[in-house]
Amino acid sequence: MYDIYLVEDEKTLNTVLKTYLEKEGWNVTSFLTGEEASRFIPQKPHLWILDIMLPDLDGYELLKRIKKVDENVPIIYISARDADLDRIIGLEMGSDDYLAKPFLPKELVVRTKKLLQRIYGQARPSVLQYGPYKINQTMRTIEENGAEISLSPKEFDIIFLFASHLGQSFSREEILNLIWGDNYFGSDRVVDDLVRRIRKKVPHLKLETIYAYGYRAVSL
Repeated sequence: MYDIYLVEDEKTLNTVLKTYLEKEGWNVTSFLTGEEASRFIPQKPHLWILDIMLPDLDGYELLKRIKKVDENVPIIYISARDADLDRIIGLEMGSDDYLAKPFLPKELVVRTKKLLQRIYGQARPSVLQYGPYKINQTMRTIEENGAEISLSPKEFDIIFLFASHLGQSFSREEILNLIWGDNYFGSDRVVDDLVRRIRKKVPHLKLETIYAYGYRAVSL
């Protein structure tokens, strides 16, 4: 599963693009400002999708910061400005593809899929180390000091979601959509029940409760 960071300041477009990308099974984290996105550069996602025109930090400066930390990460630029000029500047600075607004969300999905396949081929193994836990996304296992922890599929999914997005807050509704899918119509209390079980099985995972909203995991 690929981690994609989307930076787009138009809220409606941000939501639409995030929804389309998530339907492909990718983990998508979206940001409305460049400065907000800049704080997550050290997380090193598999792909960045950047709007050039941002309210605080433009896409060019954000690209420089990204490449300084992870020079090989692929980047797709999107912009409503001079298409030819932005395409040339973006490519010269290290972007891999360019989309001029307006465009169909499906076109972004197709370009993203092709770029991920070209860069990574088959999905690369993803292993996270969080404190004493070794989290292997490919094997869908979590080990503590070499001993595997018994988890249900959804317990693993939510642990990996939090561990791969440290510091990011998720509402109960977002967790329901990501873990149970858009077609789930039950109560969001299942999220709280799942979190309670996880806290017992993986006690060193620092899951913070955000009152009347949801949860976030933070670094040890």
